[in-house]
Amino acid sequence: MYYKYNKTISMIFSVGLIAVLIVLDQLTKLLAVKNLMNQDDIILIPGILQFHYLENTGAAFSLLEGKQSLFAVATPVLLFIMAYILFEMPRQKKFVYLDYIIVFLFAGAIGNYIDRVTNNYVVDFIYFSLINFPVFNVADCYVTVAVIVLLVLVLFYYKDEDLEEIKQSLLLKK
Repeated sequence: MYYKYNKTISMIFSVGLIAVLIVLDQLTKLLAVKNLMNQDDIILIPGILQFHYLENTGAAFSLLEGKQSLFAVATPVLLFIMAYILFEMPRQKKFVYLDYIIVFLFAGAIGNYIDRVTNNYVVDFIYFSLINFPVFNVADCYVTVAVIVLLVLVLFYYKDEDLEEIKQSLLLKK
């Protein structure tokens, strides 16, 4: 039998963690604007990593550039879906990883949504010049890491019956 944990405590912790992650993201973007906008790049590791200010009007890797109305509608819908999943997820220890994944996805989405609403663009500033990787930010890191961890969990950790249990908890009200 798996240990069950308290839904109220879990939700309070999740909301608190989301808030901390959003503050961290917004603080780093504020520092990027203050120290990088209209300035030369800051080289952290020559030829590999630098801070480079960029105003991104698209999604990750500048996909869907200029489609602000799409983001204005899609982001709240996705946030609602993630909140529902987080709230309805089975409160068992084996699923706590999924709670963290949703928390990081939620914080990343809100962090970039705040930028889109207030600036009409997202502040990006981390650049891996070694591989000419697109410029990104802390919120993008949250989303990317969460998706990678989710894939690893689904492929190697959760069994089919675990995924079925999640599906049933999301579709059926008890």
